[in-house]
Amino acid sequence: MLTDREIFESTVLIVDDELNNIELLEQILSQEGYSSLISTKDSRMAQELYVKHQPDLVILDLMMPYLNGFEVIDRLSEIEKDSYAPILVLTAQADYDNRLRALEGGARDFLGKPFDYLEVLCRTRNILEVRILHKKLKGSNINLEKVVRERTLDLEKTQLEIIHRLGRASEYRDRKSGLHSIRIGKLCRRLAQAYGLKPRECDLIENASPLHDVGKIGIPDEILLKTGELEPAEWNIMKSHPEIGAKILSGSNSELLQLAEKIALTHQERWDGTGYPNSLEGEEIPLEGRIVALCDTFDSLIHHRPYAQKLSCNGAMDLIEEKKGVDFDPVLVDIFRDNLNEMIRIINAYTD
Repeated sequence: MLTDREIFESTVLIVDDELNNIELLEQILSQEGYSSLISTKDSRMAQELYVKHQPDLVILDLMMPYLNGFEVIDRLSEIEKDSYAPILVLTAQADYDNRLRALEGGARDFLGKPFDYLEVLCRTRNILEVRILHKKLKGSNINLEKVVRERTLDLEKTQLEIIHRLGRASEYRDRKSGLHSIRIGKLCRRLAQAYGLKPRECDLIENASPLHDVGKIGIPDEILLKTGELEPAEWNIMKSHPEIGAKILSGSNSELLQLAEKIALTHQERWDGTGYPNSLEGEEIPLEGRIVALCDTFDSLIHHRPYAQKLSCNGAMDLIEEKKGVDFDPVLVDIFRDNLNEMIRIINAYTD
């Protein structure tokens, strides 16, 4: 319910070239208790006053010099593109065509001349009640949207935190530092940007790529941590980690987790079809899987591995170029080489 105070403290703008009309309306409204009345005889001032005072009601004459009432309605309606202009037009009782034209143009109601005291008060109050309730509802919707945005952001932050922790958990099993997942995310983001993916897609791949090896959680320690060469049976078990990771991440409605599932399943595929688990070839391999395969290999080559010596960044790049068109997407290898200095900067910023 609205209180009389809310009604009477509303701002009313009167636009009429006849001073007698303005004075009479101000007298009627002020005697009733309205305390915020603004008026002008110059219709050219209506737009400026409306923007400045944000009135809850505009009482507007139609027949005026300079700008007529219809032109003022058009200008005020332009200001209120996302709402409406609360306009009460003044017109002669018999002037049906102009009343209809004003209502069709956006006016809320009309007030006949000569003025009837009670009609002025009733029509003024009616429009003000609707306007105030509209503003309250709009304000509530804005606050609700803000709360929803904040809650959504909190959920996204929580989701990212869980994903990062899960990625770190898989790395600890593989004797990698937590910085590996950060480097992979940053390297993949940079490569995706250079490839031309949209910012939203780059965000997703940065946050999903650290989960590429989450399936190693399901690999026994004696195989995962073995320093020597794996036996064929052991290698078959190791090769199951993409499918294990995809199963861990499957069934989510989250776009991020869906991408993480795709990456986990395809990051061991190879350009020539010799990868696993599905022997995908060329562009059959999702772009995100190809990006992660390249970035993960580069990072692994330049860091300590129990089964091989680490290489310099240039040495790793040379080895990757030898595998261009065999293990890796040739286009991505060229882009990576073109951005090698930026990739090295990322590696140095997140070194173990």
